[in-house]
Amino acid sequence: MKIKIAIVGASGYTGAELLRILANHPQAQIVYLSSESKSGIPLSQIYPHLLSVYKDNFVPMQTVLDNAKDLDLVFTALPHGHSIKIAKAVLPFARMIDLGADYRFSDIKTYEAWYKVSHDHPGSGAVYGLCELYAPKIKQARLVANPGCYTTASILSLHPLLKAGLIETDSIVISAASGTTGAGRALKLSSHFSEVFENFSAYGVASHRHTPEIEEQLSISAGEKIALTFTPHLAPMARGILADCYGQAKSGVGYGDIKKAFEIYGDKPFIRLLGNVSPSTKNTRGSNFVDLGYFLDERTGRVIVLAALDNLVKGASGQAVQNMNLMFGVDEQTGLGFAPIYP
Repeated sequence: MKIKIAIVGASGYTGAELLRILANHPQAQIVYLSSESKSGIPLSQIYPHLLSVYKDNFVPMQTVLDNAKDLDLVFTALPHGHSIKIAKAVLPFARMIDLGADYRFSDIKTYEAWYKVSHDHPGSGAVYGLCELYAPKIKQARLVANPGCYTTASILSLHPLLKAGLIETDSIVISAASGTTGAGRALKLSSHFSEVFENFSAYGVASHRHTPEIEEQLSISAGEKIALTFTPHLAPMARGILADCYGQAKSGVGYGDIKKAFEIYGDKPFIRLLGNVSPSTKNTRGSNFVDLGYFLDERTGRVIVLAALDNLVKGASGQAVQNMNLMFGVDEQTGLGFAPIYP
């Protein structure tokens, strides 16, 4: 069975990465590539690396909406606020995976407060698409909200500790760094080579929009409301996320307890448990793997978890394909078994 697919927003980095991954997926059939700004232009003109793989031209979004009845799945890779209209039109006919933020929150008021746009699709039935935590729900979903890159790294790092009750819930601090592709393909001064090269800077301090997404999911893990400090940084590299996550260990917690807690991921194919070894972004580059290292600072009593992943793959498009596989009853690893690119 072929899964008939449209990608709305296919001219961005996550759209291009979806195409790269799906080119080797035995059950994926790309029907439409949509881009409002590139409509009528060959895909290979924008992304020459895909020249021998796709011969398609970009089409307007309306073409996808008008032909939704002929599709099985629509991926939306758009800025926030743009996927709601598409979901309303598509969901009566096809399933949908949104790589943006529009459906990531169960509390719509939280979304509206942080993203400053209104949300008029409260009964969407969207499922949060973190496969390692919600696979049974994803399998049944018609609409999946693909998690963000920082959130994937942070939630997977801290979920085992909170689920096992090993850290104080009011002690969590996350400091994370991303490559420049996390800012998207649109031109902006902060992403220019001369601004990024030989530079390392924090941004969105105490105000980044991934903060409430992380808090909502970790509150589920802990069984109580979580508030935390999250500080993102821009690193001088194209791809990758490295998240350093800290929490105060509860009295009597030892390293053996921490190690046991992370065994919850023992059967998860894309999580690699490193123990007390520090992960590196280069070791996950171009892959759907998440590398987790975990430590106990005996001197301060803090648990430190380090996560590395590729922000365009497990942090976006690879995770979206992983969700697709679950939704259509395909083996979770199909099309995603490629090794990281090194060096």
